[in-house]
Amino acid sequence: MDIIARIENDYTDSFGIPRQSGLCEAVLSRIVPEPGFSMREAFRGIEEYSHLWLIWGFSKNENAGWHPTVRPPRLGGNARVGVFATRSPFRPNGLGLSCVRLVEAAVDAPDGPYLIVAGADLMNGTPIYDIKPYLPYADAFPEARVNEALARNRLAVQFPGEAEALLPDEKRAVLTELLSLDPRPAYQDDPARIYGFRFGGFHIRFRVEDGILTVLEITEENNT
Repeated sequence: MDIIARIENDYTDSFGIPRQSGLCEAVLSRIVPEPGFSMREAFRGIEEYSHLWLIWGFSKNENAGWHPTVRPPRLGGNARVGVFATRSPFRPNGLGLSCVRLVEAAVDAPDGPYLIVAGADLMNGTPIYDIKPYLPYADAFPEARVNEALARNRLAVQFPGEAEALLPDEKRAVLTELLSLDPRPAYQDDPARIYGFRFGGFHIRFRVEDGILTVLEITEENNT
């Protein structure tokens, strides 16, 4: 398969990325076609759709291999289930499928077409193999049955004053929504444990206790 585009956003670590698309619409991503696919004609009419399907590659797991059963973190990390009953990134073919909201279709941009989308769950630089319109009459099944154990309530998020002041307003709002989704594996619930990840040029450290996520420290990456 040919890579037709790559995504650009603030997700520089796999830790912290929402586990499904559409959960954090505050994060905007830019989809930039590769040179061989940067043709206005290929994107003509895409602005008529509100949502798109992205078919993409788990590029960080290319040599990781796969197993017929996995331990999904959201199920506690203990019970094994079949890989095809999960969204695990470790698959026979490392393909991901995400539905995103189309915010802007810059089809006639001077330097070539690009798309701005919300709600992506792809790391910065991820290769995209195809883009398709989302069709609600064919793609939506509200009555579909799912494993309810995958759901998790959102957390309250607290920032210390000095950390809050360091972040630009727009990044603070995005980070707050992202952290409220609880990026920890489900089997980790130690209030003394400190977690860290990178986002948008910053390194974030936090811990969680009694449903409250407290940001302990925020530093710019070039200072760590």
